[in-house]
Amino acid sequence: MDECIFCRIARGEARASVVARSSRAMAFMDIAPVAAGHVLIIPTAHVADIYELSDEDAAAVMQMAVRVARALWAAFAPAGLNLISSNGRAAGQDVFHFHLHLVPRVPGDGIRFRWPHSDRPDRDELDALAREIRSHLEIAS
Repeated sequence: MDECIFCRIARGEARASVVARSSRAMAFMDIAPVAAGHVLIIPTAHVADIYELSDEDAAAVMQMAVRVARALWAAFAPAGLNLISSNGRAAGQDVFHFHLHLVPRVPGDGIRFRWPHSDRPDRDELDALAREIRSHLEIAS
């Protein structure tokens, strides 16, 4: 995917302010941050979205996210931290290489990640949804 900016960053062909790198994941500063310390974590191999993410790349991305979150805590002591991943156009994904946003939070920062809540479904409806999802799980042995 030569046109993928995150692939180019992973290969060292495009500039990025790199925070950390492993063989399967890397962390770098978001060029359009919503907060100071806003970091992106990506798999180094091209993966369009979470649906294509291998277990190994998922583990590498999350391990990197935990390491960077701890570093953000040590560096800035934020009051909170959002981990966000948008997958698909309907979810707002605009770079089609899986990525995880780490967004440090402070009181009054004005960042809004809220969605409207629907009426609470009853337990039978929740159980039916859980059964449907469970029936499609692919669990590696």
